[in-house]
Amino acid sequence: MGKYLLLWKVNFSFWPLEPSKSLELNEKMWAAMDDLMKKGLVKDYGIFVDGQSGYLIAEGEANNLYMAANMFIPYVSVEVHEIVSYEKQKEILRGMLTAAAAQK
Repeated sequence: MGKYLLLWKVNFSFWPLEPSKSLELNEKMWAAMDDLMKKGLVKDYGIFVDGQSGYLIAEGEANNLYMAANMFIPYVSVEVHEIVSYEKQKEILRGMLTAAAAQK
């Protein structure tokens, strides 16, 4: 199971300008996000103070994350970064450096 940081941004080219349509779209997106949080895929979600971009932290299988991220296209563009934990990073780097040092 992976951990991911997603940075998202509203795509205003597709966003409805009429307030009632914008509210309707937001309600659908909030319901989808509530469902993803309830299922445990999304662990944390926030919006930046610019009001048009934000982040979320997700944990799960890549195929589930792929499906969830694509639910919001074309209204939102998403940049996905897989996270390697601090402990795993130490383990991997220590192993690599130890092996490299042993070869010299």
